[in-house]
Amino acid sequence: MDGGGGGSRNQGRNSRFRGPGNPSRSSRSDLRLSLPGTSDRRPPPSAVAEDPTVEDRGGPFIGTCPDMCPAKERAQRERLRDLSVFERLNGNPGKTSSSLAVKKFCRTISASEMAVADIRALPVLQDTLTYLFRLLETTGYQFEMVHDFIFDRMRSIRQDLSLQHIVNDQAIQMYEKMVKFHIIAHHKLPKNSDKSLHHLNMEQLTKCLISLYDMYAINRKSNSINKNEAEFYSFYVLLHLGSNSQAMGDSLSLWFRKLAYPIVTSNEMCFARSLLRYFRLGNYKRFFSTAATEASFLQLCLIEPFLNEVLHKANIFFF
Repeated sequence: MDGGGGGSRNQGRNSRFRGPGNPSRSSRSDLRLSLPGTSDRRPPPSAVAEDPTVEDRGGPFIGTCPDMCPAKERAQRERLRDLSVFERLNGNPGKTSSSLAVKKFCRTISASEMAVADIRALPVLQDTLTYLFRLLETTGYQFEMVHDFIFDRMRSIRQDLSLQHIVNDQAIQMYEKMVKFHIIAHHKLPKNSDKSLHHLNMEQLTKCLISLYDMYAINRKSNSINKNEAEFYSFYVLLHLGSNSQAMGDSLSLWFRKLAYPIVTSNEMCFARSLLRYFRLGNYKRFFSTAATEASFLQLCLIEPFLNEVLHKANIFFF
């Protein structure tokens, strides 16, 4: 795809949606991950499986590409005039630069044949992700077009992380940011837009969450958890809202038994479980009051598309 194309629970009473720049409930948690002395490059089970077209060559390596897009790819895409509107130098569809071009996602890639000069190292990937999110604030294009571009380029970032088996704390932070993007897009994509956009966005959200959970597990020491872990695990539960929801794997009852105790008993998880229970029991008054007073900004973004269904069910029930 190409775009050529939490805050305390009490704060929820004051605003239905809090801006992403405001402090979240999870960011103020004092729980912090203690990294074990293991390698930062041990691949999570889903790292390569996240994209089954990636062939793992067995050992980690470090990319040496200093730019957001390898020079070879830039030159090729200039020749083919395969540049997004966000990558064109002075609007020229056949000209770009190292400060504009961002490596595209490649559906089929062999790590055994990949040159390290074509793979971006972790610091470059971090800078690239920051650049992509800056486009959301500076571009005058419609959200769907910016989303289309960032959607593809983030997949390429995840691909480079997977190829290098990077699963450390920095990778966790990057995946958390990517999950946030997909959740906010879940809320911001127009309801009358192509349904495939919503489907693909949710598909990548699910994949990001699965990989993120693997990274949490790999880096967990004893019973300590990452400061954002409880909220991000709550997203899995909230994805079960709606009549057409599809689970990502195990049943919820089995999934809960595998979670660390601090996650299961966290405010974020208790909120998500309560909301799902109210939905399934048809207690719509408690559903809406709980959502309005206790949800974080990201939790609200995730459940907002389901509210019309809940309202419809509530109208049928009461009238």
